[in-house]
Amino acid sequence: MATIQGKTRAIVLLSGGMDSCVCAALAARDHEAAALHISYGQRTEDREGRAFAAICDRLGIRERLIVRNEVFRAIGGSALTDSNIDVPESHAIGTDIPVTYVPFRNAHFLSAAVSWAEVIGAEKIYIGAVEQDSSGYPDCRPAYYDAFNSVVKTGTKEGRIQVVTPLIAMRKAAIVRLGLELGAPLDLTWSCYSEEDRACGVCDSCVLRLRAFQEAGQADRIGYAASVQSA
Repeated sequence: MATIQGKTRAIVLLSGGMDSCVCAALAARDHEAAALHISYGQRTEDREGRAFAAICDRLGIRERLIVRNEVFRAIGGSALTDSNIDVPESHAIGTDIPVTYVPFRNAHFLSAAVSWAEVIGAEKIYIGAVEQDSSGYPDCRPAYYDAFNSVVKTGTKEGRIQVVTPLIAMRKAAIVRLGLELGAPLDLTWSCYSEEDRACGVCDSCVLRLRAFQEAGQADRIGYAASVQSA
């Protein structure tokens, strides 16, 4: 479905993190983009919500939808949604899927996005899934998205909506470089799993982010805990 400007519509799942921000920049460049943010009771939901709004403002994405999903807080089982489970430091994460994995989270996010896409006539859904530099989350694997697209094709009215994962095979440093080339507002993003004021710098998400900026030869402009900044 073409718009007046000649661009098709697309939805970007925008958490407020670095990867989703780069996806938002791609979607805004190539489509008439709408942004979906899902708040699910995660520890940093307020900070992520502020990042979502700021990124949309910077990229000029006017059409936005914020949805609250109570399932994950109710079922627990993840350090991101259960206050009884501590967020581990990166060095404490082994080869198994870590406790920061939120059970089958991306299926819930994608289902909401597909439903909205049917309503507004969007043909693509962008999600910033990354396999190689993730923590081994099963819902960041290419096969997962191949399977999900089969479900979408079978279970929607016209079967034309496609979930796209432009970053899935990229390393984090390459994502940083791509974001800077696109003018993505990485300075507005938030990646920390546990803190909302200054990023802790020691959780797995912070460590991957810091390493990515270092390997890309760029400064990370968000604030980190004093112990990290002085290291």
